[in-house]
Amino acid sequence: MTTFHFTKRHTLRHLAGAALLCALASTAAAQAWPAKTISLIVPFPAGGTTDVLARALGQELSKSLGQPVIVENKPGAGSTLGADFVAKAKPDGYTLLMGAVHHTIATSVYRKLAYDFQKDLAPITTVAMVPNVLVVQADAATPIRTVPELIAQAKRAPGKLTFGSNGNGTGQHLIGAQFESMAGVQLLHVPYKGSGPMTTDLLGGQITMSFDTITPVLQHIKGGKLRALAVTTAKRSAALPDVPTLDEAGLKGFDLGTWFGVLAPAGTPKDVVTRLNTEMVKIIQSADFRKKMDDIGADPIGNTPEQMARQIKDDTERFARLVKEAKVVLE
Repeated sequence: MTTFHFTKRHTLRHLAGAALLCALASTAAAQAWPAKTISLIVPFPAGGTTDVLARALGQELSKSLGQPVIVENKPGAGSTLGADFVAKAKPDGYTLLMGAVHHTIATSVYRKLAYDFQKDLAPITTVAMVPNVLVVQADAATPIRTVPELIAQAKRAPGKLTFGSNGNGTGQHLIGAQFESMAGVQLLHVPYKGSGPMTTDLLGGQITMSFDTITPVLQHIKGGKLRALAVTTAKRSAALPDVPTLDEAGLKGFDLGTWFGVLAPAGTPKDVVTRLNTEMVKIIQSADFRKKMDDIGADPIGNTPEQMARQIKDDTERFARLVKEAKVVLE
């Protein structure tokens, strides 16, 4: 019988060799990427800001990477179904999430999430920041023209005026709750699966108002079907320069907006994340993309994965405080 004797030196040599082979294999895989279609998951229905941004970015990313980038809509549970799908996907760079500030809110709103947004997803870059805007039906039977008028009506009929959102635990939901708190009113929250169905009901008079991002309602504001009462950020929007902020309208210190960004499953090779970031930032900072963003009321960003990670951490902590104050908790 042959006996093998392994010294400590031999063992270390074999371990080092194995590590080198793994590193070379990882590098080779990253260099071969992308070799097939990339899926960009949108956790909302088609037609909303998340969807519009994903399609604008995906179209240009297909050109720069030389592979198709397909946008897939997976709505539900306030954007958490799509995020959960990507968090559990193979970390190979072929499944990405068009995430948003909603996910930092969901962390505090939902008691039982099947994923950890900060641990299970890897930031790539923030695509854009989009102000939210308080809008009402322009030709309603009882027209509301200003924020003070809205507050006065809400105080006369507590719980009667309704506001729509993209779903429980989304940015619009929390903005509405913050509005209630700061204005001292009680509104009825009506959650939807996305901006499309919510805007349809707003135009039809089924709900009183919404705090949606500017993108899906801008055409209706300019067309005279919806009236913009105020934007929710500290500064006015370049897309609606004549519309005051909620701070200017009397709710001092009100400052909430919505960012959108791309993430990959945690464990995606660093080389792939770096390549994605490089290509996306080039697109976001291009003149053509900036023009597209101007047209929909969005401010293009294009930052590093580290900067986006800090943004997610800071917003998660900030919204945890707001969620606690507003007492918005779901199962």
